[in-house]
Amino acid sequence: MPVPAKSNSPLLWVPTAYFTMALTYMTLTSVTAIMFKNMGMDNGKAAEYASYLILAYTIKPLFASFVEMYKTKKFFVLCMQFTIGLGFALAALAMSLPNYMLVLMPLFWGISFLGATQDIASDGVYVTSLDGKSQSLYCGIQSLSWNIGPIVASGGLVYLSGRLHSDFFHHDPKVFGPEWADAWRVIFMLVAALVLLMGLWHVRSMPDGDRASNTPRSFGAALTILRDSFVTFFQKRDVWLMIAFAFLFRLSIGFLEKIGPFFMVDPVAKGGLGLSNELLGIIYGTYGLIAVLLGSLLGGVFVARRGLQQTLFILCCAVNIPNVTFLLLSIAQPSNLVLITIGVAVEKFFFGFGSVGFMIYLMQQLAPGKYTTTHYAFGTGLMGLCMMSTGIVSGHLQQWLGYTHYFIFVMLATIPSFIVCWLAPFHHREAQIDQ
Repeated sequence: MPVPAKSNSPLLWVPTAYFTMALTYMTLTSVTAIMFKNMGMDNGKAAEYASYLILAYTIKPLFASFVEMYKTKKFFVLCMQFTIGLGFALAALAMSLPNYMLVLMPLFWGISFLGATQDIASDGVYVTSLDGKSQSLYCGIQSLSWNIGPIVASGGLVYLSGRLHSDFFHHDPKVFGPEWADAWRVIFMLVAALVLLMGLWHVRSMPDGDRASNTPRSFGAALTILRDSFVTFFQKRDVWLMIAFAFLFRLSIGFLEKIGPFFMVDPVAKGGLGLSNELLGIIYGTYGLIAVLLGSLLGGVFVARRGLQQTLFILCCAVNIPNVTFLLLSIAQPSNLVLITIGVAVEKFFFGFGSVGFMIYLMQQLAPGKYTTTHYAFGTGLMGLCMMSTGIVSGHLQQWLGYTHYFIFVMLATIPSFIVCWLAPFHHREAQIDQ
């Protein structure tokens, strides 16, 4: 007889659930940007099209309450994962069509909404299946598992695309164009297989998840809760300063997120560093991710010892000032891989170190109240809106300014971050939130 899912250890489903969430998100919002670039799209369109796919993750608080009205949370997780797997397989097949973008973008758009729904349901299983002690116990595993997703996506998949393109299909890796479709079809089929495999695993290993006490029982009740959550959110003291903080703290990162990898792979003649997909995957997916994880760990320790209010401005400096490494790389255009890797690692380390302050501020100052979870989601949604809006325009600005002047612009874009950080209100004592 199979073991009932509720008796399974969280170690059997928490790591795989959060890995699948991250794999879907990173494939849609980061890997596709590199794919568009490889296929011959200019920087403006490649960054713009990939950034549109963040929208569903930005607005997911608007439909979260409706998802929880029907069936079980596990039911939605499984439905989303099987459909996401099918969607990536269809995307791979669509790339053989003459006008593939007419089919590919609607498919990716649909998958992004499926991925956002998967996130809602998976978080719901985690919160309702584990008690408070277990949630704290497995929080580190949850975070680590999510961070494996970017390693596999931005590192492993991008690296594999380059190897397939040059070694298996025998195309010139320095030429961008439709020949890259051969490699990327294999990549999306691989993503489809991974997501489907995770879905099959979760059929047995994942618990159903319980209904929360305030789960709406009807469509009208869900609308009422959503409306009340908005009203109470905007009734918070100094809410507009907190909204400005949530939107602007990572403004410069939004301008850098898509253009950084483009800068790495663009030819030296165009102001880039001329790296291959394989080297990009190694630098970003291994050394970059290690630097982010280490920075996040040390940033958490730093805040825990000194308190958020005393360290927030320092954390803002950590997030923004190391962006100058890309300006220096664009001026020098070094061919030494060690120097390039050090530059990326420095920027990623301090990004991880400083970003801890952003997430803690949302949890401790913006979220507390009647709808803590929903209001926290509003804060992360504002962050997503920043990343989407900056990503949409970033490629076009870079083409207009060139890499060096664009990275000067990125440094100027750090100024609003410092202003909102300086003005950020603290109305909740940290000791009270930590209880």
